[in-house]
Amino acid sequence: MAELTEKLTGLYLVATPIGNLEDMTLRALRVLKSVDLIAAEDTRHTRQLLTHFDIHAPLESCHSFNEHQKVGKLVERLRAGQSIALVSDAGTPSLADPGYLLVNEALKAGIEPVVVPGVSALTFAVTASALPVDHFQFLAFAPVKSGRKRKFMEKIRDYAGTTFFFESPFRVSKTLRELAGIAGAARPAAIIREATKLHEEVKRGTLGELAALPDNWRGEFVIGVGPSDADRVPDEDHL
Repeated sequence: MAELTEKLTGLYLVATPIGNLEDMTLRALRVLKSVDLIAAEDTRHTRQLLTHFDIHAPLESCHSFNEHQKVGKLVERLRAGQSIALVSDAGTPSLADPGYLLVNEALKAGIEPVVVPGVSALTFAVTASALPVDHFQFLAFAPVKSGRKRKFMEKIRDYAGTTFFFESPFRVSKTLRELAGIAGAARPAAIIREATKLHEEVKRGTLGELAALPDNWRGEFVIGVGPSDADRVPDEDHL
């Protein structure tokens, strides 16, 4: 007997696993099986996920290089009563991934997006870092150009809470060394590598200690930098 699925309408922002496929939620599976269209950052990547879970909804690409051309047509489909799920390659749409433009245009059209939450590299890092997270900021990817990167690091230095950001494996060691010089080698920090994947690893220490580790990093990284003891924002609930 064929599986019965609920008829959906509207826009769904669906979080997908960042590594371990067992992190796919039952709600995400139900939505992806029921929508009229899945708008994906990379259709090839998403098709592998859909094949694994035996999902056969139509796919269409919607990424940072074509979203300005695609969003208008997607919104028209939503206005016509169709249902669209937006997914990124891994994690949560709009969180350092495409999604903002479609969400914004849908809201202008009077369409309230439905968030289907799940795992993300940021929330994993916040939990795993063992850094104080009563106050934290997320700065997405570290800039490459030296001038912008220095301002980025000064923002971390001057923030009285914990900062999380993404970094390329090819720049992890250099970034940690530069951060140690600008923000202070004694600042507590954590490296979260390959979250939820086979080679998942979390290293904790000071910026100076982590910067001194061998420069042979591989995988996907989130770096957390805690405040200095002098700068830490007090938790008002415990004053």
